[in-house]
Amino acid sequence: MKDNDLLKKWLNNALTDAEKEAFRKQDDYALNQTIIDKAQHFKASHFSQPEDFESFKNKYHNTSKVKRLQWIGPLLRIAAIVVIGWLVYTNFLKENLVNARTLAHEKTQLNLPDQSIVQLNADSEIAYNNDGWTSHRSLNLKGEAYFKVTKGATFDVVTPQGTVTVVGTEFNVKSRSNYFEVICYEGSVRVTSDTLVRQLLAGDTFRVLNQKFSNDRVKHIEPQWIHNHSDFKAIPLNEVFNEIERQYGVSVTLKSNAKTRLFTGGFSHDHLEDALIAITQPMNLTYDIKSSTEVFIHDKKD
Repeated sequence: MKDNDLLKKWLNNALTDAEKEAFRKQDDYALNQTIIDKAQHFKASHFSQPEDFESFKNKYHNTSKVKRLQWIGPLLRIAAIVVIGWLVYTNFLKENLVNARTLAHEKTQLNLPDQSIVQLNADSEIAYNNDGWTSHRSLNLKGEAYFKVTKGATFDVVTPQGTVTVVGTEFNVKSRSNYFEVICYEGSVRVTSDTLVRQLLAGDTFRVLNQKFSNDRVKHIEPQWIHNHSDFKAIPLNEVFNEIERQYGVSVTLKSNAKTRLFTGGFSHDHLEDALIAITQPMNLTYDIKSSTEVFIHDKKD
């Protein structure tokens, strides 16, 4: 017998002993029973008695219509269970949803329920459901994070630009506006971004920047930002200064036509002026620090 048929008979107290036993074994039996128990506390409003003959006559003529609609009752109860069940379910999900976020100039490390480790870079966020994590390891990422995943069920990192799937490995994911990059440091990962699907081994990179795909190799055994240093290889200058903004909590105005010029190098997260020198000097640029939160970049005058 179908589950819906059992539910209808249960609502009408028409189950046989065998059907009751089958119904109790359903996954959603406890939820259905809870909803019905809670519903017992609700009472319908009392209807007033007819006060005169005209009221009585109108009630009499409508009796047949009411009887024809009696079959709607069980369906309304089912609908109520669906609605209340959905509310209970969504509230349950909210209670078990874990969010972690870093602000500009902030990093943090988190342990997931399976003891996998996530290190969040500045201005980044993850969210996951704590319930059933060991059987369904999946989290959402906005920003950049380095993962050390323990072996177990499939582990998914879902970003607006693509999904990274692993079992147990170490990898870095950067998901910024128009910039999606995955670097595998140990084991292997599968990356899916739109129609692109790639399997990465240790040292492989996957990058989609301004809708252009590229791949490369790295020599480091872990991302350098976890050691307070950002490095870049052929990255547009505007992306490099975006990272300056995140690491130092400043606003950078690039008064130059050099936004799309490619930069290879790096900067430390410990001293703003040193970081600016490391970027501007190789690119024949100069900088002005107007305040503790405002920086201007100019072309260097000969």
